Amino acid sequence: MVKILLACSAGMSTSLLVNKMQTYAASKNIDASIEAKPVIEAKRCMNEWDIVLLGPQVRYMCKDFSELADESTCVDVIPPVSYGTMNGEAVVQFALEHLSNVTENK
Repeated sequence: MVKILLACSAGMSTSLLVNKMQTYAASKNIDASIEAKPVIEAKRCMNEWDIVLLGPQVRYMCKDFSELADESTCVDVIPPVSYGTMNGEAVVQFALEHLSNVTENK
C-alpha cells in the first residue's frame, strides 16, 4: 500500500482533491491511503507516510518538510496545474512516479 499525505494551509481545499485521488486509485485498483492535513498536523505525522505532497500555496515550506523527513518519506510540491484543476489522476500518478524514481535511486 502506498501512503500519500497532502499538506495545505488548512486541509480544506485539498479535501476535494483527496476524494478525486481516492476515486481514481480505486478505479485502477491502486492500493492507496490518501489523506489531507493542515501543515501543522502534517509535520507531526509526516514520517508515517511514504510521500508528503504540499499544496502550491505552502510550497515555501518544502525545505522545512524535507529537513524533517526521515529517509523513507519523500516530500514534494503538487504541480500547480494539477492542483488548480483538481486532477486526482495526475496527482496520484505524480506521487507514484516520484516514489518510483526515489526507489530506483537507492
